[in-house]
Amino acid sequence: MRNVFVIVIVLFCSSCINQRVDLIVHHAQIYTVNNEFAIAEAMAIQDGKILAIGTNDDILKEYQSDSVVNANNAIIYPGFIDAHAHFLGYGQSLYAVDLMFVPSWEEAIERVKAFAVKHPGKGWIRGRGWDQNRFAGKQFPTNTALNILFPDRPVILERVDGHASIANDYALALAGVKAGQTIEGGQFTVQNGKLTGLLIDNAVGVIEKEVPATTKEDYKNWLTAAQQNCFATGLTTITDCGLSPEDVEYVDALQKSDDLKMRLYVMLSDKPSTYTSKYFTDGGYVTDRLAVKGIKVYGDGALGSRGACLLQPYSDKAGWQGFLLSSPAHFDSVAAKLINTDFQMCTHAIGDSANRTILKVYAKYLKGKNDKRWRIEHAQILNPADFHYFADNNIIPSVQPTHATSDMYWAGDRLGVERLKGGYAFKQLLAQNNWLPLGTDFPVEEINPFKTFLAAVARQDAKGFPASGFQMENALTREQTIRGMTIWAAKANRMEKQVGSIEIGKKADFIILDKDLMKVPTDSILQVKVLKTYLNGERVF
Repeated sequence: MRNVFVIVIVLFCSSCINQRVDLIVHHAQIYTVNNEFAIAEAMAIQDGKILAIGTNDDILKEYQSDSVVNANNAIIYPGFIDAHAHFLGYGQSLYAVDLMFVPSWEEAIERVKAFAVKHPGKGWIRGRGWDQNRFAGKQFPTNTALNILFPDRPVILERVDGHASIANDYALALAGVKAGQTIEGGQFTVQNGKLTGLLIDNAVGVIEKEVPATTKEDYKNWLTAAQQNCFATGLTTITDCGLSPEDVEYVDALQKSDDLKMRLYVMLSDKPSTYTSKYFTDGGYVTDRLAVKGIKVYGDGALGSRGACLLQPYSDKAGWQGFLLSSPAHFDSVAAKLINTDFQMCTHAIGDSANRTILKVYAKYLKGKNDKRWRIEHAQILNPADFHYFADNNIIPSVQPTHATSDMYWAGDRLGVERLKGGYAFKQLLAQNNWLPLGTDFPVEEINPFKTFLAAVARQDAKGFPASGFQMENALTREQTIRGMTIWAAKANRMEKQVGSIEIGKKADFIILDKDLMKVPTDSILQVKVLKTYLNGERVF
């Protein structure tokens, strides 16, 4: 790490001696994450923004405040930014059956039964988090047990990645699904002529349409619960991928009532209602804490459910290559619609075929160097011949380090040794544009920026596995990872002038930690604690 040096204080008004401000923080180690990655000792905050940064003596001599924080040499970083997540979806999951990390389908069923006892009646039972890769045999479950337990109550249980679900027969009947039914970009799985309840990708949406509409109370409960958990981990800005115009209406209302303080960058879902909404026709929507400037497009499914679209068949399923969720012509039409707007096209692409398809569409419209900041969400598996598209067209790969350490146990089964080398290639992706935004994709993964940090720099999971790291040739440095979780994530959202670093004029979003991520031993990274979280200069945790 570079030697610590003191930032020369810059004041908006050099003649304002002992100027009163809202907050002073002093005797800290402040990682500004500016271009030089400089470290300061103190800062003054006024009207929710950084007014001055410098030495303890400079700040304490020049400013006064009723709110003064002696950090006692604690570590301060800019507030963490999650470059790809599902904030609303996470909040919803807090009010559903928690199936994360269940070791068997039998355990999942027990959790559903317990939830039903606590929530009696005939209403929908929803759950999320199961992963058949954790089960003995790694086989997808069926709905047999759900049909016996809930013959007249609809149940839908979402896989951890959100790209597959199990629905009971009652839910399937409500949606009118029949054995043999087909859908573009999805599957209704059939075994021995009978629906198994397993739904892949676009098939899930057919059932979801039958779930009752979300109420105002639901939105408030989900979003406020979600933000408290996020603030506790040091997150101050979240990229919420794939909301509807109606979702945004509620988010905006809750922010204006100050019930929801979290800063959000929103990608609207690529659906007809988006393009007729005021958010699109007005060219976007921006407030102090909300930016609606992206369109989330869905290229393919997930590797775990074998919905990711590959150039060659899956190594563990002969003849099967996954599928695109829409036709290439559709992706082309979206790009044509967005190229002359300020909206970012942000496309989910996991398999090497999906990535190639989307990269070629982007290249057709971007035509070389540009500042449109169109994004590939995940950029998970790439053919070596396709990396250059990112550099040639300034396309942003938005990646999630914990996907690598979650998937490493079985990704080789899906891809084989050679193809896996083009997977989770963070260092190689960073080299394309010399910056790389990082996220978690929560609730697919846990809300834990420290796990992101560990997965990026050591390529290990929470168990410390593997000891030597997973494909360490694509590990990031600590400084790169901090930038990816702050200023580069802000840049991916075109918010780098407002947030992402501790610099004069920017929003006073910062966190105080008990240990220094730049110095703490690898095996202690997950023990780092967030002591305080500030957003707009207000303590929110």
